[in-house]
Amino acid sequence: MTLGAKTYLTANVHDATKARLRTIFENFGKVCVAFSGGKDSTVLLHLAVEVAREMGRLPVDAMLLDLEGQYAATMEHVERMFSQPEIRGWWICLPINLRNASSATHPYWCAWEPGREADWVRPMPEHPAVIRDQNFFPFYRYRMEFEEFVPGFNEWFAGDEGAAFLVGIRADESLNRFRAVKKRATVKKCAWAPPGGEPIQWSAKDSARSKAVSFFPIYDWRFEDLWHYIHAHGHDYNRLYDWMYLTGMPFTEMRICQPYGDDQRKGLDLFHQIEPKTWFRIVQRVEGANYAALYAGQKMLGYQGGIGLPPSFSSWQQYVDFLMGTLPDGLRAVYERRIQVFKDWWAENGYPLAQWPDAGEPALENKKAQPSWRRVAVSILKQDMAKSLSFGFARRDTDRLIEIKERYADL
Repeated sequence: MTLGAKTYLTANVHDATKARLRTIFENFGKVCVAFSGGKDSTVLLHLAVEVAREMGRLPVDAMLLDLEGQYAATMEHVERMFSQPEIRGWWICLPINLRNASSATHPYWCAWEPGREADWVRPMPEHPAVIRDQNFFPFYRYRMEFEEFVPGFNEWFAGDEGAAFLVGIRADESLNRFRAVKKRATVKKCAWAPPGGEPIQWSAKDSARSKAVSFFPIYDWRFEDLWHYIHAHGHDYNRLYDWMYLTGMPFTEMRICQPYGDDQRKGLDLFHQIEPKTWFRIVQRVEGANYAALYAGQKMLGYQGGIGLPPSFSSWQQYVDFLMGTLPDGLRAVYERRIQVFKDWWAENGYPLAQWPDAGEPALENKKAQPSWRRVAVSILKQDMAKSLSFGFARRDTDRLIEIKERYADL
């Protein structure tokens, strides 16, 4: 690839990826595949085993962070893969804190939460690869965030020797993933370079001192390449994709992830269609899941082009004031802080609050190129923790929201 465009190679993606994997195995004594049970990580794990077999480097390590709320078909696939003697699985089932975009009063939930075994979506798996002991990892903390656990595991696994982590990100899957790979080419300090060689674009390090290096060996694969490889080699795959196809789900939406996130909640109803028994456990597991399954993605929550201003309000700013008043105290404080940061950023970038339109140009709002009170209102309606205002993970907000959950636990 060149900056801003794609440069096509003469080699096919299968041969190119195997060459990349050989480079990784030649330079790292430890190699671990980030495995989710999805199509991308499944193909990557098969490829890693293929190369490791040729190089005498079996078994291949694979790490799965099991988030409890999973399809039965996915976990059946995981068990089949981790039962292969050529794969050494790290099947992690620990209490992990996760986003619940289905509820304002319970904005987070805890996978494998102790004391709530009767409410778990599924029983704790009994496979030999399962790790359920909270004292197993020295870096683990009860109810760690997913975003904290993964780099913690990577650094622990890498140790002083260092390790390569294979991640199934494909640039073809979305613009954000294309940019994630492209960004590594422009930020050289976080790219890995072999001894005496140039930095590799499809690699990343959290810092120059980190011993854990992430690689994206299938970044240039397309959707059809994945399935051609699986069919041509007769490899095992997650049968959930067969059921997704039969429901008419677009290929671009076929992903495996925890069910209650800001984007993932739009696919909650798929559980109802594919695995009714799992669906019952899913909607019972967290506050608001059934509501999210019914209405996520609808105009009333700011999707499908947004909503119109309710007739009882004269402006979007007035509507924002009303919506803020409906939030629990702790959650309101989080939104107030983030909205203030949003205001300050735009003031520093040529759009002071006095110049905000009440409702901006939809094309500019969609590109996040213009602030408006409508954008703020839609963010609150989506209950996305200001994600649509360009905010990401923040540890102190999580701590505040756990307090909210405990306060409202008996309501």
